[in-house]
Amino acid sequence: MASLQGKKILLGITGSIAAYKAAFFVRLLVKQGAEVRVIMTPAATSFVGPVTLSTLSKNPVITGLTEGNEWSNHVALGLWADAMIIAPATAHTIAKMAAGLADNMLQAVYLSARCPVFIAPAMDLDMWQHPATRHNVAKLVQFGHHLIQPDTGELASGLTGQGRMAEPEQLIRILEDFFAKRQSLKGKTVLITAGPTYEPIDPVRFIGNRSSGKMGIALAREAARRGATVELILGPSSQKMDHPAVHVTRVTTAEQMLQAAQTYFPQADITILAAAVADFRPEVTAPQKIKKQKGQDTLTLQLVKNPDIAATLAKDKKSGQLLIGFALETHDAIANAKKKLVAKGFDFIVLNDLQDPGAGFDHDTNKVRFLFKDNKAQEFQLKHKQQVAADIFDAIEDLTQSDP
Repeated sequence: MASLQGKKILLGITGSIAAYKAAFFVRLLVKQGAEVRVIMTPAATSFVGPVTLSTLSKNPVITGLTEGNEWSNHVALGLWADAMIIAPATAHTIAKMAAGLADNMLQAVYLSARCPVFIAPAMDLDMWQHPATRHNVAKLVQFGHHLIQPDTGELASGLTGQGRMAEPEQLIRILEDFFAKRQSLKGKTVLITAGPTYEPIDPVRFIGNRSSGKMGIALAREAARRGATVELILGPSSQKMDHPAVHVTRVTTAEQMLQAAQTYFPQADITILAAAVADFRPEVTAPQKIKKQKGQDTLTLQLVKNPDIAATLAKDKKSGQLLIGFALETHDAIANAKKKLVAKGFDFIVLNDLQDPGAGFDHDTNKVRFLFKDNKAQEFQLKHKQQVAADIFDAIEDLTQSDP
């Protein structure tokens, strides 16, 4: 397809039985008009021959820091590519990528690459589910890399479960989709709220919630990837955002978040309210730390309602602006989310149900359902939050394209 015509693709192959799929993948890339360079780890050569891949790619295959009497320039390769994809990516290679090691040519090129990086894991079920692997994968996604979830099926061990590398045809579709959407939001301004709010009780204590801000950060990355200018209003969070297209405003309280949102909302084409805002705050904030008095068994706090950011912005919503909200529920999830969708004037709402394992606060994954104003709904399986962000923007772009 045209989206891969002339694209420079750097393919890294590591030591997995799934390396045989790389030959089919290279053939498809070349057929789509891409220029392909292949780098193999020493272990990968045990599973598929460099001669095969060299023939298919029409370029020499690189297996070491030197080839013959010539030095393989890892910096030049890293600068050459429009995209780098590591397929298959073993648990060992993923761990080295997360740690920043450069003990082979593939790792050296990876650390030199300025292009988008895609990772297609392949390993056994228990290796994929191990906390160390999950930690390393999450770290790579935080770097801004694109995770291609492994498929579920029969594995080399004879077990059945998640761990199979995605098929070459799926990898092609993902790359095509990426390049097609790379500038799909160019010229648009996206406003995103993320993280919790903290409402001070005294200089030491506060009322807050367990939101990490990971979902909002993922949304900001995805909007920037699609070419948008992004205004991110981030509550108290340890998450970092350093994308040049994302301007970050740090806030603490719900009132501060509202003030910042009102500043940027008039210019925003798309607003996504992903923050978990405290509904109430102490009526009075003590100027000094509240001390426990002798014989005191209880402490009463008078709480007052915080401003409703969504409802406030909705009153000033102009024609053509999109407003998307989130609903995190613990019971009667769909009914409560539908009420919120109507009451807050959202174009659609993203529902998280805390009853779903792996969804909600402080996870790297989320399981969501989209509810639209026309009663249409769209449900997804458990995914990494970066992939959930892509689904959300796909839905936003569908809404934009369907407008008369």
